[in-house]
Amino acid sequence: MSDLKKFQGVIPAFYACYDEQGNISPEGTRALVRHLADKGVRGLYVGGSSGECIYQSKEERKVVLENVMAEAKGRDLTIIAHVACNNTRDSQELAAHAESLGVDAIASIPPIYFHLPPYSIAQYWNDISAAAPNTDFIIYNIPQLAGVALTIPLLQEMLKNPRVIGVKNSSMPTQDIQMWKDEGGENFVVMNGPDEQFISGLAMGATGGIGGTYAVMPELFLKVWDLFHEGRMAEAAKIQNEICRIIYKLCSAHGNLYAVMKEVIKQQYGLDMGGVRAPLANLTESDKAVVDACSKQIRDAIAKYC
Repeated sequence: MSDLKKFQGVIPAFYACYDEQGNISPEGTRALVRHLADKGVRGLYVGGSSGECIYQSKEERKVVLENVMAEAKGRDLTIIAHVACNNTRDSQELAAHAESLGVDAIASIPPIYFHLPPYSIAQYWNDISAAAPNTDFIIYNIPQLAGVALTIPLLQEMLKNPRVIGVKNSSMPTQDIQMWKDEGGENFVVMNGPDEQFISGLAMGATGGIGGTYAVMPELFLKVWDLFHEGRMAEAAKIQNEICRIIYKLCSAHGNLYAVMKEVIKQQYGLDMGGVRAPLANLTESDKAVVDACSKQIRDAIAKYC
């Protein structure tokens, strides 16, 4: 049986790192791995929404994962590779590649655009899993973007696959976490997705969290995790509320959320990850005030609570 403890904790969704020409930056990728590892996170979720996966080629996604794995070698980091493409063959290629690199698990959203019946989604996931037969599989439930939601019958079908160990749950109802945990059993992994309800997800039984804003303020999420498990709920809730305020501000810019967060990290730590891949919007001159305000909010919260 897999060591499920390695999926417990704070796992940032990894950002795409580009050079000045907009190509994948191996150096930037490795620098971000080092930065987050030094912050003490449990692991990294590579190639998901925060990694701008749907705007990258298979080859680019392989380069990202190869550099993450090279830098993670020797570190106590759990690496989950999101391998879904919008067709089975490409997804299987990325799954096999991820297994060859020794990732801890692969993950996949359902196919998007066409509204497929549940049996087709199950076949898609099982075909991906079959391409990495020695690697654990995590279902990625994000209905607000994928256009299809995980259901109990679909999960029951997927649980026939012994490699299915959990769900990354980015649906908004925290009740879903309880349902997946009940169906999967005591050792089933359910990771909270919506960052604005990290503490709520933990309260509903989430074994950890995977989030798109974790990397811009890992100290705050790590502190919430610690306080929650110490039973200091009132203190944890104060930090969660501050996290929410920071997220609202991050989302207020003209530029895409990930463009804002990359600029905040650059301002705070000197890590240059470039912009975002079109059609995502890069920052405008007017967004500088948002970046400055977010940087201050994060600094002040860390000073106050961490």
